[in-house]
Amino acid sequence: MPEYRRIMQPGGTYFFTVVTYNRQPLFLSQQCRDILHSAWVNVQSCHPFETIALCLLPEHIHVIWKMPEEDADYPMRWKEIKRIFTREYLREVGPGGVRNESRIFQGEAAIWQRRYWAHLILDQDDLNNHIDYIHINPLKHRLVHQVSEWPWSTFNGYRKKGIYSSDWGGKADIRLMDKDLGE
Repeated sequence: MPEYRRIMQPGGTYFFTVVTYNRQPLFLSQQCRDILHSAWVNVQSCHPFETIALCLLPEHIHVIWKMPEEDADYPMRWKEIKRIFTREYLREVGPGGVRNESRIFQGEAAIWQRRYWAHLILDQDDLNNHIDYIHINPLKHRLVHQVSEWPWSTFNGYRKKGIYSSDWGGKADIRLMDKDLGE
C-alpha cells in the first residue's frame, strides 16, 4: 500500500477537498448540514483553525484553513470532524451507505471517503486562485445559474466586503446547461 506524506507546516494555510463515500449527496439535507456544522464548531473550539473560504456542495467540501502559528495538525482536526459527524449521522439519520468488505473489517461506516486532498498554499496568488476555485464550484457543478445564489459558501461574505461583485463568475447559460444535461 502506498505511503501518503502530507506537508505539515505550523501556521500554514491549506486547501482541502473532503468527499463523502461514493459521493453520496448527504449535504442536500439540512439535518446533515447541521450535524456537520456542529462537528466543525466542536473541533474548532478545542483545536483552533481559521476558515478562510468554504463551499459545501452536496457530496463534498472545499475549504481553506489557516492553522495556528505553533500548530500543523490538520489531519487530527479532519479525523475529529469526520468522527463526530459520523457518530451523530449514524445516531440521527441511519446506517449510511453500503459498506464493502474492507470497511466492515475495519469497523468503518460508509459516510466519508478515507482520504482527502490537502494542498499547502504557497503564496498570495495561490491563495487567491484557490479562493476563486472554491467560490466558482457551485456554478461549475451546475448547481446554480450564478455564484451568489449558492447559500453554503463564503462567497456572499466576500461580496459584502467588496472583494467580489455580485455577478462575479458570470452567469451560467441555461441553454448550454440544458444541452449538456441532454434535455
